[in-house]
Amino acid sequence: MFVGHYCAAFAAAALPKAPKLGSLFVAAQLVAIAFFSFLPLGIEHMRVAPGIAVMNPMDLYYMPWTHSLVGAFAWGIGFAILLRATLGNWTAGAIGGAVVMSHWLFDLLVHVPDLTIAGQPPKLGLGLWNYPAIAMPLEIALLLGSAWFYARTTRPTGATAALPALLIVLLALQMVNWFGRPAPVAVDAGLWAMALLA
Repeated sequence: MFVGHYCAAFAAAALPKAPKLGSLFVAAQLVAIAFFSFLPLGIEHMRVAPGIAVMNPMDLYYMPWTHSLVGAFAWGIGFAILLRATLGNWTAGAIGGAVVMSHWLFDLLVHVPDLTIAGQPPKLGLGLWNYPAIAMPLEIALLLGSAWFYARTTRPTGATAALPALLIVLLALQMVNWFGRPAPVAVDAGLWAMALLA
């Protein structure tokens, strides 16, 4: 799951008292941002294991601080507190925190078993990365469906072309992720830097 994570941000942004969409986009990927920031520090670990999944050769074998359910919950609480402190609104904080936590649930759909509840086995994941004919349309449907819902329930405050332009960029990034990049051969600075940039 990559751009599919943003469906939680689009859906949440349509709620009353929600934070701005940009904050919710950060929330949707916060645990991934933390994971790829922790890699070069040696706090969490992954390796390239061709064949581990049809769509993704990354063996995400140690990520208790970001991709455990407890870890995602903690990141969500921290983000909620940050939003409360900056926006002065607990409702906005709760919405942002829920979007952070949604990352784990969406990953549960696609990851091969590498997610945990609290950093220890059992490892969980439904493995849709092994079924591209399901995973790819699901991800696009989540993104476009939630963007449609957002557009139908909110009023634009800026350029009306902003949402279509954003969707074009997100879809282009997803296409590069699926079809345009060679599979990584090692976990190095290039891999984690590209992941953070995306």
